[in-house]
Amino acid sequence: MLDTAANRKPFLAKGSKVIRCPACLLAKDYCICDHKIPHTLDNAYPLEIWLLMHKEESYKPTNTGRLIEHCLPASTRRFYWHRTTPDPLFLSLLADDKYQPHIIYPGDREGIAHRVVTAVKREDKKIPVFIILDGSWRQAGRMFRLSKYLQHLPVLPLNTQRHSEYKLRKAPDEFHLCTCEVAMELLHSHQQKKGAQALGDYFSRFNDMYDRSRRNAPIDQT
Repeated sequence: MLDTAANRKPFLAKGSKVIRCPACLLAKDYCICDHKIPHTLDNAYPLEIWLLMHKEESYKPTNTGRLIEHCLPASTRRFYWHRTTPDPLFLSLLADDKYQPHIIYPGDREGIAHRVVTAVKREDKKIPVFIILDGSWRQAGRMFRLSKYLQHLPVLPLNTQRHSEYKLRKAPDEFHLCTCEVAMELLHSHQQKKGAQALGDYFSRFNDMYDRSRRNAPIDQT
């Protein structure tokens, strides 16, 4: 998906001169679009993933939020983060009784103990929603702290010992997962193992091909 919704600024980081696929943003010779197979989640356990994305992420080829959109288009929404002027659609959906929104964030941060929940208690005819802050570790912290419209939401920490396999950005430690890995863990722990596997396969292809493109390594056709 070519992102035209965000106000983009030139991508000037290392690799900015690479000719890229406009959909997956990988170098054209390493495009993964042929592996983009939309997957539908199990209707018996409905859920949605809402990406609250920092605008800077929309043009970064290393962003993994778009992988969730590609793999789970019917269950994923993207909104751009604004501190003072949030997307009206995002606000209206937060207030919609159809949904049970939870924000995914560490539960050990100061001052939020009263908001932390250990699990989603599914309410009849309501759809659990997992809001993932899609930005750098520092950006996600600011988004969480500075957004008044998020302060009433229950906080669901990601309880996992999974080691990150993301190769493209350095995390604070091996247990800090990228956006796509967070979604995979949420799916796996909420009765959507097939969806988690589909997303995991797509992520693995992305991770491998991006790493190969940086090293100009030959493409594995298997």
